[in-house]
Amino acid sequence: MSAPYQLDEQIGFVLRLAGQRHTSIFQSLIGEDLTPTQFSTLVRLTEVGSSSQNLLGRMVGMDVATTKGVIDRLRKKGLVSSAVDSADVRRRKIQLTADGEALVERLLGIGLSISTETLSPLTSDEQTQLLTLLKKIC
Repeated sequence: MSAPYQLDEQIGFVLRLAGQRHTSIFQSLIGEDLTPTQFSTLVRLTEVGSSSQNLLGRMVGMDVATTKGVIDRLRKKGLVSSAVDSADVRRRKIQLTADGEALVERLLGIGLSISTETLSPLTSDEQTQLLTLLKKIC
């Protein structure tokens, strides 16, 4: 006979709780009207430069509809702009605006603080192990 289903022992439930904790820490420290997904999108653009909207979404782990919504909201905030890709007119290239670059520059240190706080219940070795294991299942 298999073990009974116990919610507290299910990976999806535990990951959701951990995600909620992280989001709460993010919102309390970021001090901006940004979601973690919007922040990740801005940081990824900082890392890779301009990108097609589709590729950018994949690099941040979003589906097409979510990517469009995130980019639209960031565009309305003046943090990204888009232009037709000269190599393929069907594609839009997304890039940070000067305001977007300045915001990311200001928030990167806070981003590190968010990660530190989220992982604070763990030892340094446990933090490394957790990130390694989570990357393995992603």
